[in-house]
Amino acid sequence: MAIPREVIEEILYRTDIEELVGSYVTLKRAGSNLTGLCPFHSEKTPSFSVSPAKKFFYCFGCGAGGDAITFVMKAENLDYPQAVAFLAKRAGIKIPENGRREDGMSRERVFAMNLEAAKFFRKCLFDPKYGQEGMEYLRGARRLSTDVIRRFGLGFSPNTFGMLTDHMHKCGYRDEELIAGFLCGKSQKTGRSYDYFRNRVMFPIIDVSGNVIAFGGRVMDDSKPKYLNSSDTPGFKKSKNLFALNYAKNNCAEQMILCEGYMDVIAMHAAGFENAVATLGTSLTSEQARLMTKYTKKVIISYDSDEAGQRAADRAIRLLGEVGLDVRILRLTGAKDPDEYIKLYGADRLRALLGQSKTWFDFKWNAIASKYNLETPSDRIKASEEACAIIAGVGSSIEREVYISQIATPLGLPGDVIKSNVEREIGKRRAEAKRKEGQDAKLSIRNYGDRTNPDAAKNIAANAAEEAILGMLLLYEEHRSAVLSGKVALSEEDFCTSLGKRIFEALMRLQVSEGGFLFSLLGEDFTPDEMGRMQKYMQTRAQLTENGPEVLARSVEALKRASQKAAESAGNISDLIQKKRNQSKQKD
Repeated sequence: MAIPREVIEEILYRTDIEELVGSYVTLKRAGSNLTGLCPFHSEKTPSFSVSPAKKFFYCFGCGAGGDAITFVMKAENLDYPQAVAFLAKRAGIKIPENGRREDGMSRERVFAMNLEAAKFFRKCLFDPKYGQEGMEYLRGARRLSTDVIRRFGLGFSPNTFGMLTDHMHKCGYRDEELIAGFLCGKSQKTGRSYDYFRNRVMFPIIDVSGNVIAFGGRVMDDSKPKYLNSSDTPGFKKSKNLFALNYAKNNCAEQMILCEGYMDVIAMHAAGFENAVATLGTSLTSEQARLMTKYTKKVIISYDSDEAGQRAADRAIRLLGEVGLDVRILRLTGAKDPDEYIKLYGADRLRALLGQSKTWFDFKWNAIASKYNLETPSDRIKASEEACAIIAGVGSSIEREVYISQIATPLGLPGDVIKSNVEREIGKRRAEAKRKEGQDAKLSIRNYGDRTNPDAAKNIAANAAEEAILGMLLLYEEHRSAVLSGKVALSEEDFCTSLGKRIFEALMRLQVSEGGFLFSLLGEDFTPDEMGRMQKYMQTRAQLTENGPEVLARSVEALKRASQKAAESAGNISDLIQKKRNQSKQKD
């Protein structure tokens, strides 16, 4: 690949697809997505959708779809490298010449370098000459025991400009490597390197395999920034990792506690709650939400009680709900965060509070009720409209009835009236979904003139199974792993279309690559129209509630059965033609 994978990931991470597409299309909010008139075909009714959370776009009218790179390829008529360069310039990222990383670092080199740095920070913390202030902070202000400090590998970065850098030089690491790993920076004035982290308590971030992948550094007073975190490196993507998951993964089968900060998590673990994790200096991402589904069924959100914490909680509720997790909210009274609560009231009080955690709807309703004065008719109307819109998005009719009963009294409205409004909203959404299904059906009919996948019309049944399989493989890593391990018997030869074979081969190749599968990398080998087709496969599967191993197995069986039937039919026709030829020869 000409452009390094980590550069592409950084470009996509920094690209706000809502802002990008919004510079070409007028977008309007529609739930968690945005809609507008498609820029790639003429239409009067909006069928173009953008998902900021998933960083994808898709048009239900013409089938255009993909990520930010695909959008730019189509909008600016650029090839893949040109589109990446376009977005890189927009994001202020320099692509290395000849497509090679200037630091030339491997993940293994980054891990080894970080481990050496972690040892240095730990040694400094336990050395009274350098780490006394840090140790007093951890043991005094934070009340952490030495065992907890050692368990999390905590350290201290001295208040010097080059102590770590000098140490790392002696260990054989160059400035370019230290800069790429965000362990040192370089002065623009003098050109001299300096330690990136200074006078901070250090938190090594360790992945589930035990590798030190990054660092977080916290000041010991109120100076800013409070936290300084490693940026993405060849061995670390903050959007795809969680702090303390290396410990929590063994203790969170039933539920996981999501905190805001490193200290909250450490305090939780020290108090016996070893299922706590935190994001890495950013809001929760869809990748992190998906990561949680591998380890737990339920997530209790324990964010700060201030306004920023509540906004972050609202975003987390949506992302966690999208991946099917049971979401609860922990309400802390008398303390701003879990760390403070444990210090004030103890672990037993927190344990009892966790058992009383509220549902996501309680959180939403409390936010609505606090925003409006329910004593006035105009505010009651606004509050009821917002609540009805939320309830309409709930799939279970029983759950909807419970929520309707819950808000009827505070709104001063009969439950039947609220229910009628909810059903009206559901009807509007179903009508919209039906309209889109009709458009998809028209697209299916076009299989007979399908330029993107011309083989689709040759075997309708096999192609339907093929699209289902590819949709699930594109969406779910566990399915790709099952195919690679042989648990699911599926090979390139099982696919009935040339496009399907190419997509399958690319998926498996990326899955076994060093960085794993990344949808955006497919753009290097597939046209924008083919990327849109893959987006359609994913959209179709994502709208269905069942996409588990049994569904994949049934689809694979259906594909093989349809392909076999087509082969037998072709064989019968061939035999019939040969028979006719033989009869003709005999007559002659």
